Amino acid sequence: MTAPDIAPDFGRLVRLIRDRLERAGVPDAARDARLLVAHAADLGDAGLIVRERDKVDGGIVRRAEVHADRRAAGEPVARIVGEKEFYGLVFELGTATLVPRPETELLVDVALEHLAANRAPRFLDLGTGSGCIAIAVAAHCPAASGLATDASEAALDTARSNAATYGVGDRLGFARGDWYGAVPEGARFDLIVANPPYVETGAISGLAPEVRDHDPAAALDGGADGLNALREVIAGAPGRLAPGGKLAVEIGAGQGEPVRALFFDAGLEMVTRRQDIADHDRVIEGVLPARRRHPEGP
Repeated sequence: MTAPDIAPDFGRLVRLIRDRLERAGVPDAARDARLLVAHAADLGDAGLIVRERDKVDGGIVRRAEVHADRRAAGEPVARIVGEKEFYGLVFELGTATLVPRPETELLVDVALEHLAANRAPRFLDLGTGSGCIAIAVAAHCPAASGLATDASEAALDTARSNAATYGVGDRLGFARGDWYGAVPEGARFDLIVANPPYVETGAISGLAPEVRDHDPAAALDGGADGLNALREVIAGAPGRLAPGGKLAVEIGAGQGEPVRALFFDAGLEMVTRRQDIADHDRVIEGVLPARRRHPEGP
C-alpha cells in the first residue's frame, strides 16, 4: 500500500489488506485480513469489530502491511501470528513445530473415547511438536497423565510453554528422543497416540507452499513410501502398551490398508479405520490383547 492508501480507521484497513491479498490470489482473503490486522493491533476479533471506526495508528498500519506481504508470498497466517487454534485451544507455534490441522482433532476424539473408560489413565504422545494433541487430551481428561516426546528440544520448549498456559504441566512430562527412545524402560501406557511424518519423500515438492515451505521437513518426510515412522511407532507399541491399551495414529491418503496390515503384524487387534470429515481414512487404531489365563492355570 502507498501513502495515500493509509487507512483512516480499522474497517478501511481490513478492506485494504483484503484487497491486497485477493490480488495475490490468496483464498479466504477477507478472513485472513481480519486476522492479520487484529494481530498487528494486538486485538481479538471482537475488539476489531468494536473499533471498526477508530483511527489507526501508523505503526499498526505498517505491521499489517508487513503481515500482508508475508501472506501474499505464501506464508500461512498461523506462522505470521505465531499461534493456531486446535480443539478449542490456541497453541503457540515454533519453527520446529507443525501447524496443527483440523483433521488431527479426530486423533484427540479417539484418545478421549478410550481414556474415558479408565480411572487414572496414562498416555504417551510420540512426536508431540507443539504439544497440541497431548495438551488437548490432558485438558479434556482431568484424570489423565501423560508423557510427550519429540526429537527436537526446540519443539519441546514450545510444548512445555503451551502446557503451562493451560495448566496441565503437572500432569504431562516431556522427554527428548526418537519415538520410544525417550520412554523410560518398563513404562506402560493405556494409550499411545502419534501424528508421525507420513508424506512420501517424492511427494513433498507437490505439497501446498504453506506446508512445503514453512512446516519443518522432518515432521513431514515419511520416507520413500511414507511409512518409515509409522512402522517404527507401530512395531514398538506392544512393548509399551498395558494389556487392553490402544494405539492410534494419524495417516495420509491411501495408507489405510498398508497401515492396518502393520497393526496386525504387530499383534494388535480390533484394528479400525476412522474417516475425517472428507471421508478419507485419517486415523488407524488397534488394541493390545489383554492377557488370557490358561484354562488349567492361574
